[in-house]
Amino acid sequence: MCPVPTYPAPTSPVPASSIPQKRGLEDDHQPAVSSPLNPDFKPSKLPDDAPLARERATRAKKESLKKRESKGGSLAAESSTRSTPDPKAPNSIKHKKKGNAPAPMRYKLPPPKATDFDPPTGPIPIQAHTKTAPDGSEIEFNEMTEHVYNKRGFHYTHCIADPAFPSSLYYRQSEAGPFGPRLSFEDTSTYMFMDESGKHVTTDKGFRMAKANLAIRQGSWYWECKITSGIPKRKRSEAGVGQQSANGHVRMGWARREATLDAPVGFDAYSYGIRDARGQKLHMSRPKDFFPPGEEIQEGDVIGLEINLPSEALHRKVVEGHYNPAVDLADDEPPGIETADIIRDRVPIRHKGHLYFEQIDYHAVKELEELMNPSPVISSQGGIGGLGQEPGPTHPSPSLRTLPHSSIKIYKNGELIGSPFTGLLAFLPPASSPIIQNGAREGLDDGMLGYYPAVSVFRGGAAEVNFGPNFWYPPPGYGMSTDVAMTGSDQPAESNLNIVRPVSDRYDEQIVEDIVHDIVDEVDFWIQDGCVSGKGARNGVLPITTGLGGGVLGSEIKELVQDDE
Repeated sequence: MCPVPTYPAPTSPVPASSIPQKRGLEDDHQPAVSSPLNPDFKPSKLPDDAPLARERATRAKKESLKKRESKGGSLAAESSTRSTPDPKAPNSIKHKKKGNAPAPMRYKLPPPKATDFDPPTGPIPIQAHTKTAPDGSEIEFNEMTEHVYNKRGFHYTHCIADPAFPSSLYYRQSEAGPFGPRLSFEDTSTYMFMDESGKHVTTDKGFRMAKANLAIRQGSWYWECKITSGIPKRKRSEAGVGQQSANGHVRMGWARREATLDAPVGFDAYSYGIRDARGQKLHMSRPKDFFPPGEEIQEGDVIGLEINLPSEALHRKVVEGHYNPAVDLADDEPPGIETADIIRDRVPIRHKGHLYFEQIDYHAVKELEELMNPSPVISSQGGIGGLGQEPGPTHPSPSLRTLPHSSIKIYKNGELIGSPFTGLLAFLPPASSPIIQNGAREGLDDGMLGYYPAVSVFRGGAAEVNFGPNFWYPPPGYGMSTDVAMTGSDQPAESNLNIVRPVSDRYDEQIVEDIVHDIVDEVDFWIQDGCVSGKGARNGVLPITTGLGGGVLGSEIKELVQDDE
């Protein structure tokens, strides 16, 4: 039986006359931001007749109306209608003590089939063609079939029925082979060909993108991309630098969840890429020179990509508007001490005999679309929302806030070329928002937001990824013992965010996180049901006709139909 909490008896209110009154001058001279001398500073409430108060109230009301009109659903009121959610709102991303976070959405599901308890399987490969790598080896590329793609506003992860999870209606997250860090079969564009290991990728179409099956959220991480078909070295003098290659092209970089898969990495504001022709850097489709003049990326070259992100604690300060550049000079927050609440609103679906969790995905926001393609009308009115500021850590719009101490470094065949990108855009909510539709709740982090290793190929271009730990060209200092590096420190070795780690390590961490989140969800639902296990869901269960995909669950789990167009 669950313990029944007790509360102290209410006390009589303190007479207003006994409360000390502030002098008027104190309000006039209060600091605009917090500082080490007043860490608990809270801005005083402005009077109702203050011009600034009226301006803010009008702006918030106008934005709320627009969002309500665009949502138009019964659940629109559940979503935040502010650019920065109200800290008092139940769905706010503001960090709360465990137990106060919103619970995941819960659906009444039909009993699992016997086959739902079988381990998930990967896609079925159908041989397409072979390519000869620069070293003479043959690479067999396959068309991966019988699996679902992340598109049309939904994100998919494998799941399995498990009798150890009765309160969450038996389903938990799982993985399908080949196990380990690789390119994701679900998080890739159609018309892509891969080998069975998920390490080689190519296409015969225009630019398409494939992302890895893991996300980087904090720390320093490294991976490599080898060009197996692209600009030939033997024809460089004939074709000229940057000329069209008959063997296709390759671009590589880092991409967020929102980055479109039917375009090259670096196409929009959600990805940062390097192109093989001229070795240029790309962000928002704006190529800029980066490699030394006359140098480009050719067949056989290995490009190392290192990303550096601040701790999630500092990241949350930025997106919640608490970051103060005069105070937060260093990223000295101990990672792992205080973690964010991970809320995963998802429902199991079936696709060609495979079970997946379906989640509403995050989408491109208007602020970053405007940043990529500025509107003359909006620009003439002073920029986005009248702000008219470049992206930065303290930008008024969370989507346009950048991360201090963040950067991307590029290596070519083991030689450091430089850092083409610094001040990467933040990705934690509210910087990222779900697609507006029934079932979407703003301000929630599902644990899979972050920067993904990404490769895009063009008309025969092909690449091989290496996520470690055995690299072709390890970065400087790689392999140094973390125990030695942290000698004399009270923090565990893995908490040092400045040590460059192979992306392969992140795969293991991500599996552990999924297991922990599944257990937390199971316990949450078990408590909602009065701490009685296996008796079925009672509290907070949505109707049987409700689903994230808008389908009807009925007596069977919804069958997802997805074409390849």
